[in-house]
Amino acid sequence: MQIKKYIRPFRNKYLLVGTLFVVYVVFLDDVDVFMLYSKHRKLQQLEAEKEEMQSKLEEVADMQSILNDHDALERFAREERLFRKPNEDIYVISEE
Repeated sequence: MQIKKYIRPFRNKYLLVGTLFVVYVVFLDDVDVFMLYSKHRKLQQLEAEKEEMQSKLEEVADMQSILNDHDALERFAREERLFRKPNEDIYVISEE
């Protein structure tokens, strides 16, 4: 008697076919919901990595322009790497 209660909605062939279609599309198909979610998450991760690489590429391009100019290279070495000439003192002033 309990089984008839659960079977009754599936006597309608359209409801049965619709239910089977939804189950197939959501769980059994090659392109199911879980795979779409994992691909979407992977895409977001790759886009974030792409932005990071583009910022690093811009930094490298800036460094390359510095390396091509002798005066800019000397200024960079003295300011960033604290290189100095003989008999020269360097004072570092830090902003806090």
